[in-house]
Amino acid sequence: MFRTPDLRRKIWFTIGIITIYRIGAFIPAPGVDYNAVQACLDMGGTDGGLYNFVNMFSGGAMLQVSLFALGIMPYITAAIIVQLLRVVIPRFEALQREGPQGQSKLTQYTRYITIALATLQATTLVSMARSGALLQCEIPIIPQDNLATILLMILVMTSGVAVIMWLGEQITERGVGNGMSILIFVSIAAGFPGSMAAIWTTQGWQTFTIVCLIGLTIVAAVVFVEQSQRRVPVQYAKKQVGRRTVGGTSTYIPIKVNMAGVIPVIFSSSVLMLPQVLMQFNEPAPGEEPSQIAQWIQQYFGTGAHPVYMVTFFLLTIGFTYFYVTITFNPNEVAENMRKYGGFIPGIRAGRPTENYLAYVISRITFPGSLYLGFIALIPLIAFVLIGADQDFPFGGTSILIMVGVGLTTVKQINAQMEQRNYEGLLR
Repeated sequence: MFRTPDLRRKIWFTIGIITIYRIGAFIPAPGVDYNAVQACLDMGGTDGGLYNFVNMFSGGAMLQVSLFALGIMPYITAAIIVQLLRVVIPRFEALQREGPQGQSKLTQYTRYITIALATLQATTLVSMARSGALLQCEIPIIPQDNLATILLMILVMTSGVAVIMWLGEQITERGVGNGMSILIFVSIAAGFPGSMAAIWTTQGWQTFTIVCLIGLTIVAAVVFVEQSQRRVPVQYAKKQVGRRTVGGTSTYIPIKVNMAGVIPVIFSSSVLMLPQVLMQFNEPAPGEEPSQIAQWIQQYFGTGAHPVYMVTFFLLTIGFTYFYVTITFNPNEVAENMRKYGGFIPGIRAGRPTENYLAYVISRITFPGSLYLGFIALIPLIAFVLIGADQDFPFGGTSILIMVGVGLTTVKQINAQMEQRNYEGLLR
């Protein structure tokens, strides 16, 4: 791929943007004592599901309290919100059908929501950093705790999210792959060397080897399922247009086994993080015992090692998978479009029978897809219990699903660009 000048320029441009993104993840925000932050991180008070999950999407920038501390998470949340609003607000659904012009308008709405969410999250992050709840450390990481410093930190972190959005758009326009997806990929991949080194140091080379073998197996399984699809055949009737006969072609509707992607896992993790967040903001005073509700939450949902937590996580993932597929795939719309263009499924009448058939296929194919997502999400939790890999276990859940999905998509785009010029793909 480096032999093609145009593609080579795109790849180097993408690498340059990634470098800028990673540098910004380690530049401390104004008013933050960098040495105090490192001292708190060395104490190890930030180990746990809540911190690992949120910190993963920022590439370690959140716990560094850096310029890019919020990472790409506000944009991901805003994009999900806009997608869900299409079902609730008819205006959003109309914009979706208008083509590129409507898509650009939806993108603009996504940016506005991203900035609003970034402002809210930056305020929360700065508040937790001031109180010491962020790093679970008594060392003050903001020496000059005044209003001007706090407002400046919030402004800089919110602006950092805007810069990240701009960097992602530059990769999409002038680089290789989808910019936002590439930045998410980089954020997650940045934590892999540290996680693997921690497993080697604390558990030894035997556990390290087991983790590597499990990782390769998971990657192979994810690639297999992500590429799997149910092809519903569609036949288009012949039509006479003037002296020409058009139509009469056969095609298919590709329905992926995992249509929801990684969204259900993110939803489930976010819901299960709420009890932990509430507990952090309602800690008892020194000398007081926590309430019975707090003890119950800490026992069953404090860590991912308890069976109740695992079962709840698994069931939530299945439920959110069905919910997300239901709102993103509309059998009525697909059946109506097929009827307009003279298409039909062999053996199925057009109209309502086609809609019912598509709904039946979606329901059947979503079930194994939801089970697959649930098992993949539980892998790091099970590893924590069985092989004692602690929360450093990197191969599983959200991280591997995103990395494999982005990797497959990027390789496909590089292949397409190479075949346009050289008639050969990236992998021979």
